[in-house]
Amino acid sequence: MKHTLFILLAISFSGALAQSNKESASAAVSALTIQKGKPVWMLTYFRQRYPTRIEIDAKGNTVEVPLPDPMLINKLHIALSTDGRHWTPLNDNKPVSDQHMRDPYVRRGPDGLWRIMSTGGGQGLDREKVGPSCLYLTSKDLIHWQVEGSLPLMKDVRDESGALARNIWAPEWFYDDKTGDYILLWSSSFKDAGWKESRLWYCRTRDWKTFTPANVLFAPSYSVIDGTLQEHNGTYYLFHKEEEFGAKTGERRAIRVATARNPEGPYTLVEGPLNNGQIVPVITEGPTVAKDPLKPGWLLYYDYCMTNRFGASYSSDLIHWTVEEDVSFPSEARHGCVSLLTFGEAKTLIETYTSKTDK
Repeated sequence: MKHTLFILLAISFSGALAQSNKESASAAVSALTIQKGKPVWMLTYFRQRYPTRIEIDAKGNTVEVPLPDPMLINKLHIALSTDGRHWTPLNDNKPVSDQHMRDPYVRRGPDGLWRIMSTGGGQGLDREKVGPSCLYLTSKDLIHWQVEGSLPLMKDVRDESGALARNIWAPEWFYDDKTGDYILLWSSSFKDAGWKESRLWYCRTRDWKTFTPANVLFAPSYSVIDGTLQEHNGTYYLFHKEEEFGAKTGERRAIRVATARNPEGPYTLVEGPLNNGQIVPVITEGPTVAKDPLKPGWLLYYDYCMTNRFGASYSSDLIHWTVEEDVSFPSEARHGCVSLLTFGEAKTLIETYTSKTDK
């Protein structure tokens, strides 16, 4: 067909055992066919196998349990899919950018410009004066990225002792079409570890140069990280990770959802059916949401961060979720973000990042 592009890429599933009953535990070949006029979805992510799993004993002591074969590639990776469930990594699952990026949140703005916010940054900033920062990049074509700078979003915030925040984790942005500006959201903590007593924060900007002061967006009874916003029919859904674990609380590291009629809240927790309020299995993090390409409804993506695999759940209403079993993702994919591409964008990405041996 004139407007059909077909590629075969080798994918390693060595880090994704038990991800699906239909997956092979060894190397497999995934076929991706894209057609003009048919949607193509893009998964952006970094790659990691955690070196340890942190636990808290009955006395409150932090214990790090070693995990096998750790690895970390804090750079942008891209995979494509036509069904939202089976993903083909580009560039042999190697980075498509040399820029350091962790938790890359990649979305197209209403002006057509692609924007990334990612954990990390600090270039040219005095951390002792402005605190932590996150990285901001832009692109017109998903291939050539411009580093716009580091954003010290917590620079004017101090705790009771006058101390600055210790981190800005998993920053994201959400376009508010009612006001015409961007809501930036992230998690921060004033403790010695980013997962301790963490809250979700937010600010607004129109030009990505001036920002409103940071304020707390969501402060539930538990420590919370990895917030992402989705609006549907006037309701805002705040998916996030409950970051509680240890001998006293039990294992509670998993995804929950809260809703509001305003993007700034107040948010009301939805009591999910799993583990006293959660909506997907433990241990999971890094949620992102997209419309299901195959049927009316939504797909919620997340990574099983301690077992080095990725997962997805389906919902018709953004509240009730069922785990999708027949899925395949790039090995060691972490903290993904899913976006809809045009045929031309997908074709250009494939032609740019498919290795010579696969062409």
